[in-house]
Amino acid sequence: MPPDTAGTGAHSGIVVGIVVVAAGSGSRLGHPDPKAFVPVAGRSILAHALEGVFGSTERAQVVIVAPADWVAEARDLATAVAGAAHESVTVVVGSASRQGSVAAGLAALAPGIEIVLVHDAARSFTPSAQFDAVIKAVRQTGAGVIPGLPVSDTIKRVGDGRATATIDRSDLVAVQTPQGFPRAQLASAYAEASADHTDDAALFAAAGHEVRVIEGDSQAFKITTPWDLRRAESLIPTVERVERVETRTGIGIDVHAFDTARPLWLGGVFWPGEVGLAGHSDGDAVSHAICDALLSAAGLGDLGSNFGTAEPRFANARGEVFLSATVELVTAAGFMINNVSVQVVANHPKIGTRRSEIEIRLSDCVGAPVSVAATTSDRLGFTGRGEGLSVIATCLLERNRERRTR
Repeated sequence: MPPDTAGTGAHSGIVVGIVVVAAGSGSRLGHPDPKAFVPVAGRSILAHALEGVFGSTERAQVVIVAPADWVAEARDLATAVAGAAHESVTVVVGSASRQGSVAAGLAALAPGIEIVLVHDAARSFTPSAQFDAVIKAVRQTGAGVIPGLPVSDTIKRVGDGRATATIDRSDLVAVQTPQGFPRAQLASAYAEASADHTDDAALFAAAGHEVRVIEGDSQAFKITTPWDLRRAESLIPTVERVERVETRTGIGIDVHAFDTARPLWLGGVFWPGEVGLAGHSDGDAVSHAICDALLSAAGLGDLGSNFGTAEPRFANARGEVFLSATVELVTAAGFMINNVSVQVVANHPKIGTRRSEIEIRLSDCVGAPVSVAATTSDRLGFTGRGEGLSVIATCLLERNRERRTR
């Protein structure tokens, strides 16, 4: 069965991939359904796991590896949890072995992915911060990175039912997921693997690559037995839902050259008698800078990646077309636009003569207060020579987020 993937360009600009392994059986749980689809307090283990995945601050392509008969269910779960990010989700069919399932997930990653995290869905309460920490460590070290917790129990070596030795536990850790790796090295290690390994770090190390350990989290325990399932169930009533406001800022910059053959549209209004701006659309640098600021703050890329010049429908499009589409993307991601501030750097047109009109027009398009100011560059650079203009926009976004506290 081919992978269930999002539309063309859905993974543009994304360099992190997260493979969520959810293809295992639920036999040790004593449940007829695959483990990832066993309910915990009314929601499947996979749904709980995806909460942590999509709570990461990093944009990522998420590949879910599911049993063949559960692909549609996995896709529906991912869409419900991911919300606006569901276009970055791919669902593929798993294998009889964990190693084979991970290989299937790796094969579905987009070409631009540089860092891969492999995560067991059974570790369904892994905090989002653990995903962020692993990604950061891979970037900093260029090595494989695994989270681990110190072993607290006394460890014995056993033979013929007898304790033969006590193992020094000072240099032992209990390993968790997600485990992170440079994509090229992990793909090469999988291609060369000739034996089964208990986790991806072991396979990676067997190929001669370095593996680093960072601090894990007690919440990232693995649901394997009925006792683990009861432990997971017991967590839900003690979880306190705390609403907090997440605030994000964004900045956008746009530059356009003047074009004597075109009319001028700037700040959403027409300027009769003024020289226009070159561009695929109407060249409204004010509107474009605002779009870039909003998309940047929401972590949704930029104007080019969302509304490319290759699309004929954007040829000569007014700035309000881009603003409306951008606001729709930002609000779909759960954000509220608090305000936008714009600075125009140009010799002309004289913004002050129409500032109030521009602010009213843009505020209507954005659905939040927009303030506009202007300055010159004192005859320095291309703006000082009157060859074009530059616009800088900043914005403030807010959204309510829920976090779990014990």
